[in-house]
Amino acid sequence: MKLIIAYIQPERLNAVKQALYDKEVYKMSVTNALGCGQQKGYHENYRGVDIEVNLLKKVRLEIAVNDDFVDKTVEAIVAGARTGNIGDGKIFVMALSDCIRIRTGEKGKEAIG
Repeated sequence: MKLIIAYIQPERLNAVKQALYDKEVYKMSVTNALGCGQQKGYHENYRGVDIEVNLLKKVRLEIAVNDDFVDKTVEAIVAGARTGNIGDGKIFVMALSDCIRIRTGEKGKEAIG
């Protein structure tokens, strides 16, 4: 079992979701996030004051998958999120030691689905 965490551009969320659905990956958590990487933010002038904005809007996806779904989940995220520009995002794949479905008490692979 793996936990896949991806940070992507907010405007690419629908494309990523569609790519995941095409690969039969339906379960995910989506949250708004702020962060910066190579983009390093930008400068904005507000009422004559120069403001440095270095935390940019991102979307965080968390997807728990069984081992046989890892590659196609990562491929789908890359296919949906890639624009070729700086700031497309990052994907982290981590080992998941256990998963428990609260409703039924199932554990491990069966709990992920």
